[in-house]
Amino acid sequence: MTTTAAPATAPFRFFDVHVVRSRRLGPSMLRVTFGGERLAELASGGRDQRFKLFLPQPHQDRPVFHDTGDGWYTTWRAQDPAERAVMRSYTIREQRPHLGEFDVDFALHGAEPGAAVTSGGPASRWAAQARPGDRLTVLAPAVEDNGGVDFRPPPGTDWILITGDETALPAIAGILAWLSPGTRAKVWIETGHEGDRQQLPTFADADITWLVRDGADGADAAHRTPVLDAVRAAELPEGTPYAWIAGEAGTVKAVRRHLVGERGFDRRAVKFTGYWRRGACEEDLLAELTAGAAAAAED
Repeated sequence: MTTTAAPATAPFRFFDVHVVRSRRLGPSMLRVTFGGERLAELASGGRDQRFKLFLPQPHQDRPVFHDTGDGWYTTWRAQDPAERAVMRSYTIREQRPHLGEFDVDFALHGAEPGAAVTSGGPASRWAAQARPGDRLTVLAPAVEDNGGVDFRPPPGTDWILITGDETALPAIAGILAWLSPGTRAKVWIETGHEGDRQQLPTFADADITWLVRDGADGADAAHRTPVLDAVRAAELPEGTPYAWIAGEAGTVKAVRRHLVGERGFDRRAVKFTGYWRRGACEEDLLAELTAGAAAAAED
């Protein structure tokens, strides 16, 4: 199994990009290919490589930035919310440096064709309507070993546990493609529709279980926990595990609590990330993180 240490540095740079093409992957997923003149300088670390994507407001043809230096975040926060770019975190699904392209897979979150124009979040709505030539800005890594890669199994890991929903599917696909031949992996992926299943090439010895929400609706759908239920019922391999858990924040926390509290996983060997939270938008989560960081600085 390949293992990697934490990065010493994590330089990221701003890139101006445009839409090259898009195509549907399934009822809930859409792949957008981006191009740009400087994308040979973008250095994805693979796996769950994340980056920041900045969308224009509906009345703009490109994101508006007043600062793309080290102080960009403070300047961005100070902009008029009606004018500042909409910021979202996404995973680089695949990069083709020789073509100056990279792919991003979007979970549409209700913005599927035929849905109301207000359905889904800003990024889902943008992706569903993306056309070649549409312009964006991204903040992406300039070195492969960077702080935007979280999947880092430590030396001595015997097997891998992975869970996620459709928002984590691009990262899961990247992780599986990266794992060395023979690595044992147990994987659970929750999706909204049977048609969201994808081929996930890997050299690993991966046992992949798809959990489909099709047929559940209303309150029943909102309170179901298929990933948690599946992990609780699973017979897990012997040996030292490393877990990577992502998706809806409440589910992520529940799976982590089960693995550490009931299965005896070392909490340091469980990487967990809430990509979204039921009932909250990313602006809410950013505000909470900013407030938390400010409070920590005052202590």
